[in-house]
Amino acid sequence: MTRFLLFGQTLSFSGDPFRTAWQDVTHVDSASAVFIDDGVVIAVGPADELRQKAPKATIVDYGDALLSAGFVDAHMHYPQTGIIASWGKQLIDWLNTYTFPEESRFGDKSYADDVAARTLDLALAHGTTTQASFCTIHPESVDAYFEAAAARNMAVIAGKTCMDRNAPDDLRDTAKFAYDDSKSLLERWHGKGRAHYAITPRFSPTSTPEQLEALGALWAEHPDVLMQTHLSEQLPELQWVKDLFPKARDYLDTYETFGLLGANGLYGHAIHLTQREKDRLTEVGAAVVHCPTSNTFIGSGLFETAGLAARMRVGLATDTGGGSSFSMLRTMAAAYEIGQLRGTALHPAQLMWLATEGSAAALGLSGQIGHLGAGAAADIVVLDLASTPAITQRAKRAENFWDQLFPTLMMGDDRAIRDVWVAGKQALPA
Repeated sequence: MTRFLLFGQTLSFSGDPFRTAWQDVTHVDSASAVFIDDGVVIAVGPADELRQKAPKATIVDYGDALLSAGFVDAHMHYPQTGIIASWGKQLIDWLNTYTFPEESRFGDKSYADDVAARTLDLALAHGTTTQASFCTIHPESVDAYFEAAAARNMAVIAGKTCMDRNAPDDLRDTAKFAYDDSKSLLERWHGKGRAHYAITPRFSPTSTPEQLEALGALWAEHPDVLMQTHLSEQLPELQWVKDLFPKARDYLDTYETFGLLGANGLYGHAIHLTQREKDRLTEVGAAVVHCPTSNTFIGSGLFETAGLAARMRVGLATDTGGGSSFSMLRTMAAAYEIGQLRGTALHPAQLMWLATEGSAAALGLSGQIGHLGAGAAADIVVLDLASTPAITQRAKRAENFWDQLFPTLMMGDDRAIRDVWVAGKQALPA
């Protein structure tokens, strides 16, 4: 049986709540259903109506739990799963002390297989059905991740991380190897099942101009794929970039000069942007990704969520393992807290948009993932809105749906994940 009717409350969007009043584009139904057939959402609507349209569908009744599109984590590093929550370093020290020693282990395929499987199971346990991940310089790390995702039928985005300077010897490739390996992996994986390849220079300080140029050439040959990297994460990093690229107008220019700025560009962090950088990102239609738990954990700065989301695509991400949680619920809470520090209280509708539709849009996959509506993959998270005593006692005071949802966004964790569906099948790990 591939036909299912999921009963519960539903939350869906018909537009962007950062560009239109959230009340006009956010849709909540307390007696709703999601009709799934062969892994695809056929319809979302009143439960009684859909019961009549699909009389032979298997019914799964979640009561007053909330059915939402599965969470989409738009920027993370699966090889850093094992070093999440490591103490006391900022970006450059973090890389040298924790990240690079761990990433050096991923030439061992069995080790990469183990971490990839663990990462994706942790994601599913927290309601995340899609991740965009950096791998390591080792092609084995890319194969391991895509293979693990295929075993779970998850839509994922990933690529070989390219570095040919300012990294340990065993984590450096060359401009030629970066191009050749990335091209080979792209041809092997992009569009296979639910896999999407992303050309992946770590960031401009760890790539020579020759490597950046080679990856820009590869992107020009395959403009339909994503290019993911980092941009303007910490102030010392900006000075480092300035020293390495003295002729560049700004950080973004170190990508633009080499053909690494475009509509399918995905730029993680983007905290300390100049006005020119904001204008250019908007002009070319690029996307940026907010990584709030990472930005606070390693002391990077405060992302301008509302201002940037009003003019460009913005995704939301855990940035594991600089980020301190695998949970997109905790990530939404951190985004809210940073918004408060920036002077804007993000509405719960805006937070849920960022974690689903917004991240899907950033990844160029609108309507396919992160969307609870006809034609989308049936990737669904079921949220228990009374998962802990603390949340329950607060939710009992709720005067409306948003009062009921908000405590889960602020205090929820994996205990709030009642169920997960991936491509129309229940997928919570055992």
